[in-house]
Amino acid sequence: MALGDDGRRSVAQAQDSAHGFGHDYTVGSPHLRHATLRNNIENRITNTIKEILQQRGECAVLEIGAGHGSFTDTVLAAGGTASSTEMSKASAEYLESKFRGNSRVTVIYDPDGQAPFDQPVQYDVILLISVIHHIPDYIDVVSRLCDTVLRPGGAVVTYQDPLWYPRQKRWKRALNWGFYFLWRVTQGELRRGIATRWRRLRGVYSHSNPSDLVEYHVVRQGVDELALQDIFSARFASVELSTYFSTQSPQLQSIGQRCLPPNNFGFVARGRLG
Repeated sequence: MALGDDGRRSVAQAQDSAHGFGHDYTVGSPHLRHATLRNNIENRITNTIKEILQQRGECAVLEIGAGHGSFTDTVLAAGGTASSTEMSKASAEYLESKFRGNSRVTVIYDPDGQAPFDQPVQYDVILLISVIHHIPDYIDVVSRLCDTVLRPGGAVVTYQDPLWYPRQKRWKRALNWGFYFLWRVTQGELRRGIATRWRRLRGVYSHSNPSDLVEYHVVRQGVDELALQDIFSARFASVELSTYFSTQSPQLQSIGQRCLPPNNFGFVARGRLG
């Protein structure tokens, strides 16, 4: 699903609405909220950057959709430099305030998602943490990032994207939805959760609803991890796909990560072929 200029402007407006001033990314983000998931991401980022540093002595990282800089801190701690993009103006301003005076961080307000392609700059590592499912034409965008923005020998790290729904058994999808509803109850947002799920079950896509504009995976049935694997396998020397369970509630996450089937995935693709 490709977007024109009007579509990209709508997405930018939705990002500002859904992630405005005072927005708390942690509450609805399992990969930020749960220590096991967060530590896994931090380890992936750290190890990838250190590998590049050993090879080149420096590591320029493009962090797409940095939010409030949770993993920008990880990049800096590992020894990399960060160019951090954000479609939300409020989040970009938060990042600028947080890292003001730090010469190793460049904040890029990117309302239409085109900034990485508009500048003749290449990077050693690209981070897409809980980002791919926000991109309507993610196959094209990820391909272009690998082909034009990433240096030969570089790496891509992704995490926290929903597995493609058609490859999941129906009972697994029902279980995930049930966990989502239970979490909504604890947030006092059950009505909103029911309304959202009812729209999605009917295949209704609301151009006025920020959650539908921002969370494209609910319209196209998750993210096709095998299609992404094909993209990476054709371009990288090493590709690692990891699947795992995640949900918003800490109590349900504790149960799910021990005994429930995976519903999310991430990649580490190393050694971009020249």
